[in-house]
Amino acid sequence: MGKSALSLRLAERRRLVIATGNTGKLREYRELLAGAGLELIAFDSEVEEVGETYRENARLKAEAAATRSGLAALGDDSGVEVEALGGFPGIRSARLGPTQEERTTELLRRLEDKPRPWNARFVCVIALAEPGHPTKFFEGECKGEIVPELRGAAGFGYDPVFLVPGTGKTFGEMPAEEKRLYSHRARAVRALLESNALDRLSV
Repeated sequence: MGKSALSLRLAERRRLVIATGNTGKLREYRELLAGAGLELIAFDSEVEEVGETYRENARLKAEAAATRSGLAALGDDSGVEVEALGGFPGIRSARLGPTQEERTTELLRRLEDKPRPWNARFVCVIALAEPGHPTKFFEGECKGEIVPELRGAAGFGYDPVFLVPGTGKTFGEMPAEEKRLYSHRARAVRALLESNALDRLSV
């Protein structure tokens, strides 16, 4: 392919803003959307997550990024819901403490007097916003179990304490390609890709 043809091909690539300042989440999206033929642009919209649902928070982030960039934008909200805690922390998963270490410690502290297994699920809702078009939503979940000690250093967030049924591993013990088979975010992205919504982006 000649230089001019390659330049034209790159110029024709559709662009998609990923509205996050979380480096782990951004890395996952780059992996999950690697074959979508998109130019991914990181953009931290720094929107305060004041919604009462994953859907509302995902919408806030995606629409703010789309408005500020003029491009289609993907935002998400996710969390871990623990059955023994009535679904807590849920949308407050990122607010249990200033660092992830403290958040995980606080979650395990709250579970200390609860009988095991600590059944849980990870939830992810993706919002796809494009200027001039209705915002679309896609969801994914992964059921599992919280374990009382950190296992593995892969992934991010609560991955090292989330055991995936039938694998004997936490997300923290899985290489990225294995995690993609099970994760809530991967399932939400698959729903997005299967909808063909990305193929219809205008910019």
